[in-house]
Amino acid sequence: MPFCEASKSAGEENGMKIFYWRYGHGSTKVLLIIGLAATHDSWGPQIKGLTGTLEPNDEEAPATVGGGTDGLDEEEEGIEVCCFDNRGVGRSSVPTKKSEYTTTIMAKDALALLDHLGWRKAHVFGHSMGAMIACKLAAIAPERLCSLALLNATGGGFECFPKIDRQMLSLAFRFLRAKTPEQRALVDLETHYTQEYVKAISSTGMQSNSGFEGQINACWTHKMKPKELDTIRSSGFLVSVIHGRDDIIAQLNHAKRLAEKLQPAARMVELHGGHLVSHERPEEVNLALIELIKASKSKLRPKDWSYLPERASGWLVLGMPISLSIRSHGANGLVTVYNLFGKIQLSFLYFIGVFVMGFQQMRNFLRIMKPVRVAVSDS
Repeated sequence: MPFCEASKSAGEENGMKIFYWRYGHGSTKVLLIIGLAATHDSWGPQIKGLTGTLEPNDEEAPATVGGGTDGLDEEEEGIEVCCFDNRGVGRSSVPTKKSEYTTTIMAKDALALLDHLGWRKAHVFGHSMGAMIACKLAAIAPERLCSLALLNATGGGFECFPKIDRQMLSLAFRFLRAKTPEQRALVDLETHYTQEYVKAISSTGMQSNSGFEGQINACWTHKMKPKELDTIRSSGFLVSVIHGRDDIIAQLNHAKRLAEKLQPAARMVELHGGHLVSHERPEEVNLALIELIKASKSKLRPKDWSYLPERASGWLVLGMPISLSIRSHGANGLVTVYNLFGKIQLSFLYFIGVFVMGFQQMRNFLRIMKPVRVAVSDS
């Protein structure tokens, strides 16, 4: 199994082992950073779209080192992709302390992986929490990035709170009653997760409570300082902020604000889809990523790449709403079910985690504020 030894961070008792796979071959390197509670194989549609295969490379063969050009020549150069399990999930190490989970620490894990692979530079694409990690990586080591793509990103903290309605509260209550990862998986099934999803997380080992809570802590404490944003903005690489317009987990207005902060280097791309737009609209997402890589190869200037069009919603919209050719009065119902599924898929875990964190913070606050009874002395 391919593992990378990540450097030990301050306060960590043991070093971290990061599990990864590489796909495809070529001088153009792409590092994919996945989000909360997900494993590397959640990038399946993008791995297939960028490399043409879902078969991992033979890790016993010598790695191509020194890679990471800005170029893309699909016929001659090709693309090599690396995706990995973040700490706390899958086959990677699972620290037990929440303090060992921050987006900065996890970005250093990703940087250690780049060093391990011998990649001088890479295009770095992150989804959700992975986008937060990618931002930190870009601020820590901007010279290692060819380009940056942020899918369904937020600024962390209170920006992690989704839109709350009766359905989400009901799901939260049912999820909180689940005491084990196995019970949580059953709730996932009840909320329209597919059998394939549960099979995937079962095959890699369901995420432990400490891993889940740790990753939630990383999201909750994430914040990009103005100096970090300045570093990304002035580093010269191009940025794409790609978002599903129906995302109720990472709300669209937060992505808009992030894209504005990253001007003049960022292009905003809005697609019809939810939090897992990379699965719902894989062709459009892959096209946006390929365009980003090609623009980087052509040395396009950031000001020529930047795009925040003024429309009714103020965004660039790619793709068209889903249309179903069904001869029945149930067509509208099927569309509704499809949209509902998009809203409560894997991203549901994100909301639940933030809900739990908020509950714990409130409980700790009330515990501190609770009056202390003092016994009266008889003397």
